[in-house]
Amino acid sequence: MTRPLLDQVDAYLDAAPRASCTVEEIGPFTLFIGNQGGWRYYARPRHGADASGVTAADITAVRQRQRELGQPEAFEWVDEVAAGVATACRDAGLAVREHPLLVHHDPLAVPVPNGVRIRRLGADDPAVPASMAVAQVAFSAMGQPATGGVTARDEVLAKNDPEAVDFVRRRIADARTVVVVAEDERGVLACGSHNPVGDATEVVGVATLPDERRRGLGAAVTDTLVADAVRRGLQVILLSAQDDEVARVYERTGFRRVATAMAAESN
Repeated sequence: MTRPLLDQVDAYLDAAPRASCTVEEIGPFTLFIGNQGGWRYYARPRHGADASGVTAADITAVRQRQRELGQPEAFEWVDEVAAGVATACRDAGLAVREHPLLVHHDPLAVPVPNGVRIRRLGADDPAVPASMAVAQVAFSAMGQPATGGVTARDEVLAKNDPEAVDFVRRRIADARTVVVVAEDERGVLACGSHNPVGDATEVVGVATLPDERRRGLGAAVTDTLVADAVRRGLQVILLSAQDDEVARVYERTGFRRVATAMAAESN
């Protein structure tokens, strides 16, 4: 990744949470404090600052404040921007994970599976709660055998949190979040979103019900999200993948790996 693009990506990752958070500066870190809709956040190395001298003591100070606030003891950063943070997190006893960070590069034709409709949701769309339920089912199955379909979705949907749903609806209405779903006669089967800020956006939460995987639903949702971002004139479209296998799926939709997204949390 070129340095200007790397700076654009890091600036976006600093800016994106701010509309839904309060912020505290603690040593070399910015702590994002989630206070709406049940969304939970993390700390990041301060954008534009030199993170080479970050120590385990800096990490411990942030974790203490996170505990005081009832926030997750979690950190996120881009390794190529703040390489020293990984060592400091490990020295402080946190588990560190690496994820491919990709940026959209080449538009590629992505087919829509037969019998499936891909569409963008409005703020008042009745499918908004179902899209959130799909994501909950899909992400709860990460690393587990792929089971769970529309019945599991509907069980989660029956217990939806009205406050969280209203929060997402407000973000859609304010054009801070764009939600796309894949559905058939059974309802929503896959979903995803992107969150525009300035001239950049991140594709997040692309999820497919486990029983519906390997049909190309996630790729079709991603392609539609990218098309929407392009229509809006956004210059940088990024995402982080769970692992290399998932990254290869995104590469088939025109993304290429440019850096490493890092995450650390308490064991």
